[in-house]
Amino acid sequence: MKYKLGDFVRFVDEKMEGYVTRIIDDQMIGVTGEDDFEIPVQVSKVTTVHGFEKKPEKDAQTTENHLRVNEPFQSKGVYLGAVNDDKANSVVHIYLVNDSSFHLLATLITDRQSQFKGEYAGMIAPKTAVKICSEQLADLQLWPKFKFQILFYTTQNVQIPAALFVDEKFKAKDFSGTKKQIPLLNKHGWLTQLDEPEVFIDPEKLKESFFKPVEEKTVLEKPQKEVDLHIEKLRNDYQFLSSTEMLNIQMDHFRTSLDAAIVHQFPEIVFIHGVGNGILKHNIHKALSSNNRIKTFMDAHKEKFGYGATKVILK
Repeated sequence: MKYKLGDFVRFVDEKMEGYVTRIIDDQMIGVTGEDDFEIPVQVSKVTTVHGFEKKPEKDAQTTENHLRVNEPFQSKGVYLGAVNDDKANSVVHIYLVNDSSFHLLATLITDRQSQFKGEYAGMIAPKTAVKICSEQLADLQLWPKFKFQILFYTTQNVQIPAALFVDEKFKAKDFSGTKKQIPLLNKHGWLTQLDEPEVFIDPEKLKESFFKPVEEKTVLEKPQKEVDLHIEKLRNDYQFLSSTEMLNIQMDHFRTSLDAAIVHQFPEIVFIHGVGNGILKHNIHKALSSNNRIKTFMDAHKEKFGYGATKVILK
């Protein structure tokens, strides 16, 4: 493929230009212009813009940075960092970040439904980051499995860790949290540590925990009097969830809020579920009908919510 995600191109037959935001196949790409609208176009119908050169990324260093003589040796700090493209926000660039004091000999093979492809191989110096690939965030469910092999090297007198063999398959939850500062990149994005220390489980302490009496009861926070169950209010990554997953999340939040209202002795509580296809409302009403702590329930404030909310009267 001649073009890569994030490349700046111009249409041959039209006065249009934009950034490559999707690789459809060997003959087709998706180009997004200033209007943020993606247009599928044949590779032969676009060209790189003469004289246009993307600014070199200061963060993606490829030269070796020597450690200072008195700087303590850092044995951990190998990450995957995912950041949005500066111009084409729908494109995510994946970096291998070496915040440790080791030199890394790294390879990346991608596995797309048993179709394997070598994406990267090289030496990554200490305190440097290298961009290894780019993907379209909207196609997260189609992203390949990333298969890393990483060897550690140093001339200093320290114990060399065992080689890392990591299979990483990104999921929606990996992009649902708040963005973090990516080490060395001076950018905010999503971060995954590859060399996390192994969790040591003490068999004796684990055994004790089975027989230890419960000393504290779970405290349910006082809920709002009007609980909004719209999925976009509950999860930032809702666009990556299936209908079943959304419904389960909404019902879990409904049950937790209802239990909290009962514990805090609310006389009533309102659940805003929207109209939609009626499935969420049906499940809520079904759960309320079988709860002996419920006095009655009804459509709430039709002038405010229409038929999109249920008012629950508690005993």
